[in-house]
Amino acid sequence: MNEQDSRYLQLLDRAFASLPSAAASASTDFVVPTVDSLIQGSKTLIRNFSQIAGIARRKPELIAHFLVKELGTPASFDGQALVLSARFQPNVLNDKIRKYFETYVICKECHKPDTHIEETEHGYEVIVCEACGARYTVKEE
Repeated sequence: MNEQDSRYLQLLDRAFASLPSAAASASTDFVVPTVDSLIQGSKTLIRNFSQIAGIARRKPELIAHFLVKELGTPASFDGQALVLSARFQPNVLNDKIRKYFETYVICKECHKPDTHIEETEHGYEVIVCEACGARYTVKEE
């Protein structure tokens, strides 16, 4: 092995040593937020709804519309909270929020939440990933 090859291998070793480890990158995985809910009589209050919408980077009205369709009950806003006109256990609400994130927020290619929704010139809505550039149409369920 000549001097040039030896120098190249040293530089390559130094470059690999400066890369983050796989364990470090796995710890930064995105976690879907959990619902902070409270049952009051015949209604359920999602107290951290505006925070969930902020994490999703979506308008609260869009997420509320999804929950209304999924849960089959009317909803209204009370400040930062969402009020559902029926009683729901936290696990049911968490399942619906997780489904929303999997369908409308998390990229199907790179699994990152760095997405936004755009409307095309033909009237379709597409989810665009800001991390990897993937684009796919929003499927209404």
